[in-house]
Amino acid sequence: MAETDTSSAPSHPLIESDHVEGTAVFDAEGQRVGTIKRLVIEKITGQVVYAVTAFGGFLGAGSETHTIPWEQLTYDTRLHGYHTTITVEQLRRAPEFSRGDEALLSGHERQQLSDYYLYMAAP
Repeated sequence: MAETDTSSAPSHPLIESDHVEGTAVFDAEGQRVGTIKRLVIEKITGQVVYAVTAFGGFLGAGSETHTIPWEQLTYDTRLHGYHTTITVEQLRRAPEFSRGDEALLSGHERQQLSDYYLYMAAP
C-alpha cells in the first residue's frame, strides 16, 4: 500500500459516512483518479467491507463505477483523501460484477474481489 503521512493525526479518529462520500481517491503517484461514492458496511460487525467508487471522467461525467475492497484504500492526511495502489489496468481487468453501482455483492463475490486485488492484480 502507498506510504501515508501520519505526522498530523486527524482531529478525531471517527468519521461519518456522508463525509467519506465524495472524498478523493489518489493513485500510487499521488494523482487524483476518482472519488468514493458510498461505503458498504457489514450489518452485524459494523465493518466497512468495500467502497463503491467512481474513477475517471470529469465532474462525474464519463466516470466508471468500480467496487474495491476497503483494505485497498489508505487515508492520507496530507491529501485529505485515500491512496490506492490499484491501477487503471487492474480496474479494467477486475471481475465484471464489481462494476455495478447498485448491486450488493454476495460473500463469494466479495472473496473473489479481495483475491483479485490481493493476488491476481499484484505487480
